[in-house]
Amino acid sequence: MAKFNLNINGKERELDVDPTTPMLWVLRDHIKLVGTKYGCGIAQCGACTVHLDGNAVRSCQLPISSVGDKEITTIEGLSEKGDHPVQQAWLEVDVPQCGYCQAGQIMTASALLEKNPNPSDEEIETAMNGNICRCGTYTRIKKAVKIAANSINA
Repeated sequence: MAKFNLNINGKERELDVDPTTPMLWVLRDHIKLVGTKYGCGIAQCGACTVHLDGNAVRSCQLPISSVGDKEITTIEGLSEKGDHPVQQAWLEVDVPQCGYCQAGQIMTASALLEKNPNPSDEEIETAMNGNICRCGTYTRIKKAVKIAANSINA
């Protein structure tokens, strides 16, 4: 076990955990932030996506020891009231069916728009590639990203 000081959703957290523990399990089991989902466990599906200093990363393969002093943002920290432009666009387009992958999809989309507020279709597809939706809502996801981009640029 080792002590770690983490900045999660703007709050400082001190934890005593095994340094090899993946961030996903630190968030879910130790901090009880369960919006970040376990999907595949091998960083291939995107359900576990969080932001690390604004970059979308797969938390299931990110050992706590590699986080350092970087800021971690989960779906719970994206906005207090669920009013982030991406979250609002998701509702407007009615993106989710089962909803399981949606936290990861939203976190990936919001990281994209933070860096590129006016992405092309190709840039959206490239950024979202690897976030798997078993329900196949990819067309609605792309539409919601465009709506969110328009909202951000308005």
